[in-house]
Amino acid sequence: MSQPAPEQLHEEHLRSAHGGGGVVEYLLHRVKPHLPPWLVGAGTGLASLPAHYYWADNAAATAGLTLTSVALTGVTWWAGRSTTAQRRLHSTITVAAGTGWFTAAAIAGPGAGPLGGLYFMGAPAVALSWNIRQILRRNPDATSAGGDGGLLEKVGLAKTRITRTDVAPNKATFDLQLPRGELTTDDVTKAAPLLASALDVPKTAIRVTANPDSASRAQLTVVPLDLLKNTVPYPGPSHPGGSIADPVAVGIYEDGTVAVLYFPGDPATARNAMHLLIMGMTGSGKSEGGMTALAEVLSRRDAIVWASDPAKAEQTLGPLLPAIDWAALDMKSTKAMIEAIKAAIPARTAWLAKYGYKQWVPECAETQADGSPGMPYLIGWFEEAAKTIRETDEDVFTGIAQEARSAGVTLVVSLQRASANQVSTDTRASLGSSWCYGVRNDRDAGFALDDDVLDAGAAPHLWKDKKPGYCYLVANGIPETFWATPARSYLTPREHLDWVVLTFAETRPALDPVTAEAAARAAGRHFTQRTRYPLPGTTDAQPRETTVTDHDHEPYEQDEEDGYTDEYEQHATGAALHDEDDEDGQADEANIDPERELPAATHVVQFAEPAQGRRRERISPARARQVMEEILDEFEAEGRTTVGPKDFMEHCDRHGRGRSWVSGQVADFILAGRLAETGEPGEYRIVRDDEAA
Repeated sequence: MSQPAPEQLHEEHLRSAHGGGGVVEYLLHRVKPHLPPWLVGAGTGLASLPAHYYWADNAAATAGLTLTSVALTGVTWWAGRSTTAQRRLHSTITVAAGTGWFTAAAIAGPGAGPLGGLYFMGAPAVALSWNIRQILRRNPDATSAGGDGGLLEKVGLAKTRITRTDVAPNKATFDLQLPRGELTTDDVTKAAPLLASALDVPKTAIRVTANPDSASRAQLTVVPLDLLKNTVPYPGPSHPGGSIADPVAVGIYEDGTVAVLYFPGDPATARNAMHLLIMGMTGSGKSEGGMTALAEVLSRRDAIVWASDPAKAEQTLGPLLPAIDWAALDMKSTKAMIEAIKAAIPARTAWLAKYGYKQWVPECAETQADGSPGMPYLIGWFEEAAKTIRETDEDVFTGIAQEARSAGVTLVVSLQRASANQVSTDTRASLGSSWCYGVRNDRDAGFALDDDVLDAGAAPHLWKDKKPGYCYLVANGIPETFWATPARSYLTPREHLDWVVLTFAETRPALDPVTAEAAARAAGRHFTQRTRYPLPGTTDAQPRETTVTDHDHEPYEQDEEDGYTDEYEQHATGAALHDEDDEDGQADEANIDPERELPAATHVVQFAEPAQGRRRERISPARARQVMEEILDEFEAEGRTTVGPKDFMEHCDRHGRGRSWVSGQVADFILAGRLAETGEPGEYRIVRDDEAA
């Protein structure tokens, strides 16, 4: 049975005095706890009289009393080692003073010299000091602070008081008041492993949250049981058909609270839009959590998703591809998507400014007052982004992360390890929010989580890949008290993803013309002819490619016999194409004479019906080159950034030249500095005049 606390003993002592009797009995009852020091003092004085009578002239007694006094003082100091320093010192001084006076009084007499005065002044003073100490032991204001049973003192947090306690079924929260000038929140953080050991719980069960307003206050959270052991199935869309501004549910915290993400900003709460870094080692459940979040997003009425995965292609994104507006599953398309997002940012911000929006809000997706179609929120989701960064540039996402928030665009970068040799520090700093799954070591954890979150108890390196789905969320809109709280993302089966894709097909919005036009100009056919995937269960089992016109950007079926195949995109030097009319089929384009007349045609491929009564007119080489320059100027004026020989082929019939000649002109443009290689076959970047200067 546990011992009653001193405060309980005091209350019982007071209640026992109310059983009967008068005032005198009550007063005697209240005085009794304080009498022992006075009785000891009086007894010492009385005992000195017979001692002096017997030992006044005895030298042996004098030596014995002196040795006894020293021995009692030493024993008191030794016995007090297990008590507080104050009690040990107080007890030793009291014994030394009492035995010293008694020895002197026994030898010389109680009234000799100053001994009488010392007794009548010192004895009451010593007795009162013990009375005061006894009174101060009972502190009514610290009643709630005495329930730790010395635990805080044991782990190095002596004098720390518990000012408030909140106990839930599997969670206990304690507000700590640290001794000012002696301890700080950092000391509590360092003591967290010792607390975990003393309470016999895992390290991750102890978390410390600093008080932003005071370094002498902290909050200690203890979660004794792991309620995340079992996988948590996705319960379905949290806001079906709602706005992307509503929270996106992605899992649960260990206390059962739903873990959410907020993508757009909120002017009412001064919350910024989110750019998200998702990190976790292979097997940590990172991709499954991402698919759950995407399924939530794709059930909303005002969000568009552009997703990329050049490493795993359809392996991860496959179930959601029919609902994704643009899926880039190779490096070429991924690079084009990045350029499209960059081009869409100024176009979208201009549209927002035109209609008086300082940032994207749900009203932006609605039809505007002048009848203009609304602008849905845009999410650029890059799975396995390490490959994209490795094959482009470590700062490839920095500009987007720094500029896209105000344009109603969220950037999501998912990779296994966001180290400095894969992601620049500027990009990491600009992303702002992080969703961290199990990682290999504490150094990797520091790439995704801030030091204060790690100090508060977050330890994803303890999970590694042993606990798939376990994660920490440090993102805009999430209270700081949850940053170091473990969560587990929902596990979403394939059939549930198919259900979301089918059920909300009519709910998902169409891409707005402003974003579509900017993407078409920046990415060209990579956007206009992007692959659109059929809905699950439809008869169209193969992906079909679509393109958009220059006027309305509406999709139409591409003619399978339009004659434009990937052969125009393959090249060896970046400046020439293989000529199909060469005798051996592998002639070196560098040896072709641009002025040489074309050989006689053996067969004719008709691209379009010739106009009635109109005959194709062959122009001179000089005029043809001038026409090519005019065409390139037209492309630049349209805002296009990349072109290739294929883009010029539709003009072959106009200037009466063949494919080989066109590729030669492209090579001349490169030599003249009008075009620059991009590293992709059949694709070149238009060099503006200000760049050439």
